[in-house]
Amino acid sequence: MAFVEIKQLTFSYPLAQQPVLQQIDISIEEGEFVVLCGTSGCGKSTLLRHLKREITPHGNTSGAIYYDGTLLNELTERVAASEIGFVMQNPENQIVTDKVWHELAFGLENLGYDTMTIRRKVAEMANFFGIQTWFRKSTMDLSGGQKQLLNLAAIMAMQPKLLILDEPTSQLDPIAASEFITTLHKLNKELGLTIILVEHRLEEIYPIADRVVVMDEGKIICNGAPHQVANELRHVSQDHPMLLGLPTPIRVHHALNSLTKAPLTIREGRQWLSENFEPGHEIHVETDLEKNTEKPILDIQDTWFRYEKNGMDILRGLSLQVYPGELISILGGNGTGKTTSLGVMSGIYKPYRGKILIDGKSMKKFSNQDLYHECLAVLPQDPQTILVSKTVKLELEAVVETLKLPKEQAINEINSIVEALDLETLLARHPYDLSGGEQQKVALAKVLLLHPRILLLDEPTKGMDAASKEVLSKILENLKKQNVAIVMVTHDIEFSASNSDRCALFFDGNIVSSDNTRAFYSGNHFYTTAAHRMSRHLFSNAITSKDVITFCKKHQKKHLIES
Repeated sequence: MAFVEIKQLTFSYPLAQQPVLQQIDISIEEGEFVVLCGTSGCGKSTLLRHLKREITPHGNTSGAIYYDGTLLNELTERVAASEIGFVMQNPENQIVTDKVWHELAFGLENLGYDTMTIRRKVAEMANFFGIQTWFRKSTMDLSGGQKQLLNLAAIMAMQPKLLILDEPTSQLDPIAASEFITTLHKLNKELGLTIILVEHRLEEIYPIADRVVVMDEGKIICNGAPHQVANELRHVSQDHPMLLGLPTPIRVHHALNSLTKAPLTIREGRQWLSENFEPGHEIHVETDLEKNTEKPILDIQDTWFRYEKNGMDILRGLSLQVYPGELISILGGNGTGKTTSLGVMSGIYKPYRGKILIDGKSMKKFSNQDLYHECLAVLPQDPQTILVSKTVKLELEAVVETLKLPKEQAINEINSIVEALDLETLLARHPYDLSGGEQQKVALAKVLLLHPRILLLDEPTKGMDAASKEVLSKILENLKKQNVAIVMVTHDIEFSASNSDRCALFFDGNIVSSDNTRAFYSGNHFYTTAAHRMSRHLFSNAITSKDVITFCKKHQKKHLIES
């Protein structure tokens, strides 16, 4: 029997109209690295949670799950706790102690190990994961990347045989995400650890998988090696939404209908481009004329902020001007102060020095009613912080009630946003029963119902599949046409490159660099897109897969396109 075997697993949440999982059959061998992907709400996270019985969701279940030949529900508590490790999407939800060293020891203490054994195992994990320099730090002082690495190290200290991860890089900056994935690859190859991972960001994780499993509407539609799945998806449907989520080299290859073997990695993509295409000219970029005579709608001037009176400064002279009808992305490492800067821009945090002006008027002079109704709105990093009702429908109705709209207009407003974000099937569901991507869409719907002139977005694409990002792109484009100013803090470089007018790099409590999007990404070495890293040796300022495809069609060495 396989190491993990799922037989005819079917599951429905309470009040759901149809099953989230439908007769899932899958076998996973010991030592395999399996990537599970699919559109938001297809059942990926629900399936993972069924593999860790302590967090199995409540609902109606049928079928069976076997772990190493034993029914999951018949495992002893010790085996279930120690041999099956689970890393959650949000690192904040998993850390339970105040100090790093205590977090590493916590699971071992609960398993009853003696002091010397705990010390040895903790020291070994701290060395393996490079935690020595922050071993005695408070867990509250860690960056998002450090917290996620600590979660992984604490689980590995218990020596699991199966490691399950639910979008572990969704809140990590590109460099921290890359390091985390490298660590997982090392654990799999050097220790033979069986890994099952759900992820939307497939650029780096897809090529190192032994097997890729694609889900759609609660069913498995593809299951095989990465190359095999890349080809199978095209046969499932020429416009299947998951095709948009494949790594850039594969998407470029597919778009050009190339008959060669699809490249999976950036290195393979660069080689494939070099063999088949000639160098091209730069894409012409118009100079930014400082928005001519237009005045900024949001003007942050030399702001300084710290959480405690005698604490360290988080923002150090932050200045930023945001204009009507533009989207500016703020990027940077975990823990640099990006989310704090949004808190200051939104009026949630009060800077001890500097000014924040809206339409030339100090934010201090706005009442809450004036500031947060049809003026400024915030989509927080964790959507659950603004999801408070029993159903999605009630969430949306609560927003329009605060606006005191006529009944017919309120109904039209809700119907319009439900259609735009495809929320119809979610209206009767409890928000906490939704996937991370679905929660993000509901939270976005609540924010957009407020009709803000300034929209602040903190990681808006977190947990979203590629098709949902396309929908979000169109919504943001429409908002810009309505002269809404948008500030987006994001780690999603690909989305930022396709949708931003300007990009800014946040470092050491301030914006150290700002430029138009194409100049910004084509001038960076690490903070840049997969498309640029793959093609910059031929096309110096192509930053999206669409750019690369356009160049390739104009500069091919030989006939690649099917007639």
